[in-house]
Amino acid sequence: MFVQRKFDTMQNNEISVDILRGAIELETTAHGVLPHRLPAWARLQCPDPQLAMVEAQPSGVRLVFRSEATVIELDTLRTRRVYVGAPPRPDGIYDLLVDGALIAQASVAGGNVLNIDMSAGTMKTEAGPVGTLRFTGLPARAKNIEIWLPHNETTEIVALRTDAPIEPIPVHGRKVWLHHGSSISHGSDAASPTTTWPALAASLSGSELVNLGLGGSALLDPFVARVMRDTPADMISLKIGINLINTDLMRLRAFGPAVHGFIDTLREGHPDTPLLIISPILCPIHEDTPGPSLIDMSGLSLGQLRFRAAGNPAERAAGKLTLNMIRDELQRIVKQRAVDDPNLSYLDGRELYGATDAGELPLPDNLHPDAATHRRIGERFMRLAFKKQGWGWTR
Repeated sequence: MFVQRKFDTMQNNEISVDILRGAIELETTAHGVLPHRLPAWARLQCPDPQLAMVEAQPSGVRLVFRSEATVIELDTLRTRRVYVGAPPRPDGIYDLLVDGALIAQASVAGGNVLNIDMSAGTMKTEAGPVGTLRFTGLPARAKNIEIWLPHNETTEIVALRTDAPIEPIPVHGRKVWLHHGSSISHGSDAASPTTTWPALAASLSGSELVNLGLGGSALLDPFVARVMRDTPADMISLKIGINLINTDLMRLRAFGPAVHGFIDTLREGHPDTPLLIISPILCPIHEDTPGPSLIDMSGLSLGQLRFRAAGNPAERAAGKLTLNMIRDELQRIVKQRAVDDPNLSYLDGRELYGATDAGELPLPDNLHPDAATHRRIGERFMRLAFKKQGWGWTR
């Protein structure tokens, strides 16, 4: 599906917020526009290159419009990641939906390459060309069209061409679900952008997803809380814990007040919005062993990317966090606050993926679920959150 031809009958369409959903901000670049999931003021508050990389990866971001077009061309400039010493990552996938049904998938060629040496802690970018996707044979009738951008590749949108006019689609009463979490919520190792667990749960519930899953960066940052405070939403969920251990960022003494502060900020803008606090899914290496998480160099030498827990269980006495400690503290905080906040609730992440699941579908790299597990988590979240919590706007 990669071509360079252009057709005289194709017309250019403006890329604007009217047809782009799931992004917080659009940046004009030398090539086109770059969707961001954090605004510029928030990005300026943290120069972390990991955060800069993941917030610009458009997890949950999609072009949405109505048209009679039978042909669509999309020019994009991707930035794909290459981890030194690890197996090549698969190309990012674009999912094309017509009237809610997935009808085509494709990848784009060309683009930049971000070389990441995890052992040295360095990143280097090699520039590459713009690529073109072409979808053909779409039904010759008025229809709703969604193009979900790759959840794991930074994607500058250069041009959108169609062989018929397009128009924005009003939300029409669909409720907005605002979610923040780690790389698991971002979609690491999901098969495609519509099959990350939040995208699946959103589809099953009929909600409009704004996904602030930020790989390696769900760290209770105050600027993320302020972004969420100021983002319209009908339901909010916060999945927190694993990144705090991965990075060995804080101790138990700091964790509780940081959670309270994050919730306080959310409640400034969303005083009565249903708010679900989700603890980590099962991750055997960190259930009772603190972080940080480090690359298992023995696996890397065999071309396998795996992680190991580098902490010592004895360090729990000094307040170093484990997943079980985080779950206990989150449950305690929610129970305490729910007395005065009836719209606040808690979900143990092991209900989404627990010990039985780990036996059947183990985490391939010891941290991230595979594609089948994303589907299981998404389906369970639909049942445990949208239905059980009484968010009665499901399909």
